[in-house]
Amino acid sequence: MRTAARMDDTPIEVPRGLANVVVTETELSDVRGREGFYHYRQYSATDLARTRSVEDVWHLLLDGHLPDARERAAFAARIAHDSRLDAGLRAALPTIAAAAPAGCAAPVDGLAGLRAGLALEGVRAGLSPLFDLTPEQRRADLIALAAKAPTIVAALHRLRQGRAPVEPRHGLGYVANYLYMLHDRMPEPSVVEALSVYLVAAIDHGFNASTFTARVIASTGSDAASCLVGALGSLSGPLHGGAPSRALDTLDAIGSADRIDGWITARLTAGERIMGFGHPVYRTEDPRSALLKEVALRFGGPRVEFAVAVEERVPVLLEQYKPGRELHTNLEWYAAIVMELCGIERELFTPTFAVARILGWTANVLEQAADPKIIRPSARYVGPPAPQPLPSI
Repeated sequence: MRTAARMDDTPIEVPRGLANVVVTETELSDVRGREGFYHYRQYSATDLARTRSVEDVWHLLLDGHLPDARERAAFAARIAHDSRLDAGLRAALPTIAAAAPAGCAAPVDGLAGLRAGLALEGVRAGLSPLFDLTPEQRRADLIALAAKAPTIVAALHRLRQGRAPVEPRHGLGYVANYLYMLHDRMPEPSVVEALSVYLVAAIDHGFNASTFTARVIASTGSDAASCLVGALGSLSGPLHGGAPSRALDTLDAIGSADRIDGWITARLTAGERIMGFGHPVYRTEDPRSALLKEVALRFGGPRVEFAVAVEERVPVLLEQYKPGRELHTNLEWYAAIVMELCGIERELFTPTFAVARILGWTANVLEQAADPKIIRPSARYVGPPAPQPLPSI
């Protein structure tokens, strides 16, 4: 049942950042932080990541059940069709790839490029407000946009490197096609499997900042592109989706096993954050980190061994310097390792995360669009008392 509406306009005191505040009901997913568990609908998310494809899990979130063979084939065909870009959008991608602020030699980054591409596609497609559409039309608009995300990311990346974009290949799945479009070669099955585990694990994660942003926009009745582009803006922050590459920066800064304790100790005593560690919800091991550690260990090698060594020392040193405070690896730590092992370049880490999370946003937007209530919280004014007399001119 939905929470009953208050009969007056008295503000309700809530924690900063809306921590632990329930703002709506959802049938899509939940995160049980104290247990170290999260799920998509009625299934463990990590079980799904180990056994099901991205397409299956996207179908589950959109339609409420895992697809049978007929539904799987139809959904895959729909994604393949929608993953192709029309001539107008393809023609605009070089301009997006080359865009940069005045005086800046660096091109627009992958996430900003994806935002621009989806915004342009929304305009070109003439998308109507969700408020004016049937549930079926909303679903179609959202799938059409999200299916293009890997194509846009891969095309912009290649253009920034001075290489021609690669068209999606018929018969390849969501993950394999993304890798194929990035590298212009058929990916190894082990790499497809590893990246698939990561993408499924990252599709949704409760009411995180970007998902909440998508739902706020959807609650206004806006169009599908606006919802997804707004969520991408939220995801770009380093405290949210912008952190995976910084986990590798940590490994690079430490450099070697003999420097682990000294480097970590210096950061802990200075009160600095160690990227890749800690999560605002989990009070135990992040199940996504444990899952991706399994994937990384299957690859093996010096990089993985070094990452494990750092992971093992952080909680030991933390207990010495800040007793009683637990700090575990989060999604970004081993996600960065897995993506690097899959041949994905560091600047693509956050856009690749977006290629997964955008699928979860589509389901959240659909669910929110069915609720006629706009999300409109209040704020407490703490500025100078009003009204004050205007100063004389």
